[in-house]
Amino acid sequence: MSNLGQLDAAPRTAPVFNSRRAYAAAHVVPQAEAENTPGGAVKLDWDATLRIRHRLWQLGLGVAEAMDTAQRGMGLDWPSSAELIRRSAQEAQAVNGLLACGAGTDQLDPASIGDGGAKALKRILAAYRQQIDVVQNAGGTVILMASRALAKAARHADDYFTVYSTLLDELDRPAILHWLGDMFDPALRGYWGSTDLQSAEQTVLQIISAHPEKVDGIKMSLLDPGREISLRRRLPLGVRMYTGDDYNYSSLIHGDEYGHSDALLGAFAAIAPVASEALAAYDRGEPEQGRALLATTEELSRHIFAEPTYYYKTGIAFLSWLNGDQPGFQMVAGLHAARSVPHLRELHRLASLAGVLKDPGLARSRMDDWLRVCGVQR
Repeated sequence: MSNLGQLDAAPRTAPVFNSRRAYAAAHVVPQAEAENTPGGAVKLDWDATLRIRHRLWQLGLGVAEAMDTAQRGMGLDWPSSAELIRRSAQEAQAVNGLLACGAGTDQLDPASIGDGGAKALKRILAAYRQQIDVVQNAGGTVILMASRALAKAARHADDYFTVYSTLLDELDRPAILHWLGDMFDPALRGYWGSTDLQSAEQTVLQIISAHPEKVDGIKMSLLDPGREISLRRRLPLGVRMYTGDDYNYSSLIHGDEYGHSDALLGAFAAIAPVASEALAAYDRGEPEQGRALLATTEELSRHIFAEPTYYYKTGIAFLSWLNGDQPGFQMVAGLHAARSVPHLRELHRLASLAGVLKDPGLARSRMDDWLRVCGVQR
């Protein structure tokens, strides 16, 4: 294990929630004195990055590692992602923490995809396999991330079926599929072979139904609760719906008479203490209390994930800094400049109202310091 001396009372075994399974998609912390500029080399502060994961495990949440929240495709390259997966897996094993890790195709040169076709699909399969091997060898659950390369190369829905069926057949254990809408990544428009969501849903169901024993669940991030509920009700028995809806998670996790969604959310990295308290309420048989707690955080989450949604990571890192979980407000590839002063000022106000600031005095002090640096007076 790395040197985590500053971590407060790290448990030997992470607590587990039984009524809902929940992963928080954690971000990464760069070295404060690294370049941290667009195109700059990736240099992570490993102690700070891993402390964040331990705090999530302490709260009973799983960690969704090396996902888009960790800037996959937005500054974090594949070699750094692979190292992150290995290190997080080692830490997870030490505390029996729940860990699922993103496996994608982001090591591919986009030029190698060309206009698609059989050769491009073979390259995509090889890239997925390389990343899957890293995750499986580390002991993590595989999340088959939505692939920009596949979105570019696939000519129809059958190409998605071929790629995903091939990979699922080869897996050692069940994986989580990943449906990320183009509001999170514009390059994924038309994923699953169609911009018509009904047609895309049918393709997803065909893939899952052909391999139900190899699919733990699907993370759905379309910010469309009706679409999520529709697919959730059609999933084979035993296949989970992991909501990735950072706008409407309270009602989706609460569920209805036909079932509920589990969670794999970037928002849970921001609201982890309240999310933990809400999940504990569900475990105690107090579902309305659980729903009410989650609902108190949704205004904050909607603000963090406001358009342009793909810059939500900046808000998560800013809140992490306000909470003292990282030494400075820095992000890989200079992404800390992706949100405005008014946006982050409002984030601080909403975080205070939502009760997710560990030390409100520290957060206010840091907020005042940052505003002064920006030339703004309270």
